[in-house]
Amino acid sequence: MAPADAHTDAGTGPAPQADTGAEDTLDLELSEEILALFGEDPPDTGAPHLPPGAPASPASPVPGGAGPAARARPAISRAAASDLLDHPADWRPVATPAGVFQLVPVRLERDLGVLTRWMNDPAVAAFWELAGPEAVTAAHLRPQLEGDGRSVPCLGVLAGIPMSYWEIYRADLDPLARHYPARPQDTGIHLLIGGVQNRGHGVGTTLLRAVADLVLDNRPRCARVVAEPDLRNTPSVSAFLSAGFRFSAELELPEKRAALMVRERIHRAQL
Repeated sequence: MAPADAHTDAGTGPAPQADTGAEDTLDLELSEEILALFGEDPPDTGAPHLPPGAPASPASPVPGGAGPAARARPAISRAAASDLLDHPADWRPVATPAGVFQLVPVRLERDLGVLTRWMNDPAVAAFWELAGPEAVTAAHLRPQLEGDGRSVPCLGVLAGIPMSYWEIYRADLDPLARHYPARPQDTGIHLLIGGVQNRGHGVGTTLLRAVADLVLDNRPRCARVVAEPDLRNTPSVSAFLSAGFRFSAELELPEKRAALMVRERIHRAQL
């Protein structure tokens, strides 16, 4: 794959990932919000949640019914529960100006259809280079889902609707580390915004800030969040700057000349 990126509102593509091996899946507890989103009954705490019978969005792969399939507890990949990224499956929802947002680890059987559709959007396909049948997207996802947890693919769920795709990865363990002075626990992000209706309104910038904050909140050993958008993509670089990242360097990657964008914990309150 040629790692490149589109306008941030469409996506920033990944750098080549190292072989992550294969692991089994685990059955983990999910937050009440996600249980509600999947149509399961969370414990009755009196907090508001989506009704189990609520219909799913047409663009959403998440079932809304309360039948046996919807009520079965989903298996979470070992990658999503890995210590390498401090258990992304357990990261809680956050409030943003665009609505409540949560990263939900990808489940292939549930999410492959919608992710394939997003990858075939011309604005995304031009940079992620994953256009084609479901097998193409599945081949990109499986090494992460079955790996050791150094890269975790997630749906971005905004106001109850899956609308973006994210990869949270250990940049210091990634091939990217060969091209910049990586520090232990550096955490990288890739993203794409799946729906045209969510592009061009600053949603990408809002969610970039939210996800960087999620990483720093949930990964106390991580001092920096990094990204590597194509240097020619001025809107993407601008969005990262608006989200509190700073331009650190130009990188000559195998498939693109990139802008190394960094958000540092030490400067978090100022940016």
